[in-house]
Amino acid sequence: MHVLNLEKGKKIYLASDFHLGYPKGSIGREREMKILRWLDAIAEDAALVVLLGDMFDFWYEYKKVVPKGFVRFQGKIASLVDSGVPVVLFAGNHDLWLFDYLSEELGVTVFKTPQTVVWNGKKIYLAHGDGLGKGDYAYKWLKKWIFTNRFLRWGFEWLHPNLGVGLAHFWSDSRKKDRHKEVFRGRENEWLWEYALEMEAQNPHDYYVFGHRHLPLYLKVGEKSRYINLGEWLNFYTYAVFEGEKMHLKRFLK
Repeated sequence: MHVLNLEKGKKIYLASDFHLGYPKGSIGREREMKILRWLDAIAEDAALVVLLGDMFDFWYEYKKVVPKGFVRFQGKIASLVDSGVPVVLFAGNHDLWLFDYLSEELGVTVFKTPQTVVWNGKKIYLAHGDGLGKGDYAYKWLKKWIFTNRFLRWGFEWLHPNLGVGLAHFWSDSRKKDRHKEVFRGRENEWLWEYALEMEAQNPHDYYVFGHRHLPLYLKVGEKSRYINLGEWLNFYTYAVFEGEKMHLKRFLK
């Protein structure tokens, strides 16, 4: 369990679902530039930056090749790490095939499973959110038997990158649901909130923080515990900041 006590004036920033690489062209590039402005804005007082998955719309690391694009984002992350600000990145369902490139080249810490951390005495559960809770059985099956299957992953590696990455982008685009803003679905259909509520009964935390849902949410779990969804950067441009005692959900407008 990672334990961190903040220095006075320092903060922890969390964001998810940048989906860099989508869409192609000027719209995607402008969103990348907005993300860079956010990273510049938080750099001075950031003690830690946590990126909770789907930073890329698709990511696969061949032995000698990484996906084209978003190099400005990678450079900014490397600059943050080099300046002494640790960056933690969780693999999401769109960048599930993160291996060692980002950790070796940029110096980030990569997690592929949910983590419990303690910041200033607050117990916090962190996860991208895919595959958690009830429902979504088709994706859970795909993740277990297809996406994390070593033999199939090995076979994909032998595809020429033009073909492999092209197929992945076609798959992603054909299933795209984020062309519109998500809306609140009610407790019975907010499966990550339900997951937090169930977990609270067994293993209480102060905060449950997820991405994946593409809707910024700040909801009650227990008397003092809260569920936070970080939203996305296609429509909402939202992030969370932990200031030592409480965590707040904010929007970046610059």
